[in-house]
Amino acid sequence: MSQVQEQQVIVDNKWVLDHLKDQKVRIVEVDYDPNTAYNVWHIPGAVLVRWREDLRHPVLRDFIEPSQFEKLMESKGISNNTTIALYGDYNNWFAVYAFWLFKSYGHDDVRILNGGRTKWAKENLPTEQGAKEPQYPKGSYKVKKVDWGSHRAFFWEVLQKITKGEVGRTTILVDVRSPKEYTGEIRAPPEYADEQTQVGGHIPGAVSFPWAQAVNPDTGEFKSIEELRRLVESAGITPEKEIITYCRIGERASHTWFVLKYLLGYPAVRVYDGSWAEWGNIVGAPVKKGTEP
Repeated sequence: MSQVQEQQVIVDNKWVLDHLKDQKVRIVEVDYDPNTAYNVWHIPGAVLVRWREDLRHPVLRDFIEPSQFEKLMESKGISNNTTIALYGDYNNWFAVYAFWLFKSYGHDDVRILNGGRTKWAKENLPTEQGAKEPQYPKGSYKVKKVDWGSHRAFFWEVLQKITKGEVGRTTILVDVRSPKEYTGEIRAPPEYADEQTQVGGHIPGAVSFPWAQAVNPDTGEFKSIEELRRLVESAGITPEKEIITYCRIGERASHTWFVLKYLLGYPAVRVYDGSWAEWGNIVGAPVKKGTEP
């Protein structure tokens, strides 16, 4: 993938600074816990989208309906032709998860701030304090298409691929959780203790590729295209097969999905967003423990 293509989905701090007053651009912080992020400090002019309260369905374990998404976008001053730059807490996990959702709902121009809050803070760039959001004129938004087919894999699809022997042959399952989650030593990271699963381990046949390999730990920025390609290919993740990523609730899986699809140009990548929180709670679902796929 060319550097020009990369720049269409990634922006840097300078780009954000240059567009803070641009009415065609909306800077959006996406947080799992705004009390430790946006409400403490945020980029000047940025609006807040709360992952659990704003993007999750109020009743089902699913995402908000297109009509609810439209209202949310309009309330943040976003229209269909708005350029959206996303960043957020937890290493940009939920910002990239939102990118995945925005693309599933057909938004044309959405980008990720490379390095997110980490890089912005390291460079001591301007911030605003407190929970009060800026108010913008109401947007005009209409979801023109919903494309789950090329973005989302469901439990029954993954199970079918296992029973048909497709995993490893035509499909690569990529477990992007930490090594201890993959082996089954722990069932969830300690910061997510409220979302435990019944069993630990991984989906049989899944290869381990911890999401953090893709970023610079000091700045939160993505590694170079060359380094990313070397890392994923050395893990046996190749573009001629369909790739399905998963983690625990989908946020880290979306991060690796973004790397594969948008930075490396892999043609067929989906997120199993049910991930281990679903798989590890289903009676009879096949599970493997240990370091082997």
